[in-house]
Amino acid sequence: MTTPPVPRRRVVIDTDTFNEVDDQFALAHLLLSPDQIDLQAVHAAPFFNARSKGPADGMEKSYEEIHRVIDMVNPGRRPQVFRGSTTYLPDAQTPVPSEAATDLVQRALAAGEEKLYVAGIAAATNIASALLLEPKIARNIVVIWLGGDALYWPHTREFNLKQDIHAARVLLDMDVPFIHLPCHPVASHLITTVAELEQQLAPYSKLGAYLTKIVYDYAGNPPGWSKVIWDISASAWLIEPEWVPTVETASPILRDDMTWGISPNRRRIRVATQVDRDRIFGDFFAKARKLAE
Repeated sequence: MTTPPVPRRRVVIDTDTFNEVDDQFALAHLLLSPDQIDLQAVHAAPFFNARSKGPADGMEKSYEEIHRVIDMVNPGRRPQVFRGSTTYLPDAQTPVPSEAATDLVQRALAAGEEKLYVAGIAAATNIASALLLEPKIARNIVVIWLGGDALYWPHTREFNLKQDIHAARVLLDMDVPFIHLPCHPVASHLITTVAELEQQLAPYSKLGAYLTKIVYDYAGNPPGWSKVIWDISASAWLIEPEWVPTVETASPILRDDMTWGISPNRRRIRVATQVDRDRIFGDFFAKARKLAE
């Protein structure tokens, strides 16, 4: 179940799209890959940092950014977009209802034999809420989540995980097929630069120009600067799992101090060990260029 068995996967992506600049790349990557991906819905996730006034504001800004990206890729072929949670889970047993959680439950229950792949590139609030609202959907979905760091890392105080530690525990503790994409030192290799984007992306489409601009604006492009596009690891695994190799291991225990505990008796999951940076960006650039055709 953790290896896509069909040439075109049914996918839902859960994204805090305005949080940074990498979600936009992952969303566009899926939209640009209709031969491999049937992107059925996009769920806006909450976030709280300097770009938002709180989780609800972050979710709403992400909802608006999702529509901007879709409009630049293919406004005539739009997946459905749903608002997600406005707060984080109060504990690991209590869901936070939202349009996104309801949509995920409904889609998963209707999935049948063909699994629904759920790509999480944000705090896992919406996904965890759906699993808590209807645990039966665990039989029909495969969750791919970018969050936390490698199991041997000294800590796992990563943004997606620490935004909603209870939701992360739901994914780790519930018996649902699960692919974990660690940020360090796996997705952290997905580095690009403004110079590369200006050459390979910006000249070819409105999308390319927009993505290049938001990366430039993120830090002002100081000398020697590069940017990790973390979230494209999730779209890459869905498009071609060989680009993001995984190994089987026991699901870790998430401690309160945001370090990992290891127990061999836990359920088995798959964890990404590396990324093929050049093939992933090469695929994205090639597909984005076709927007100019």
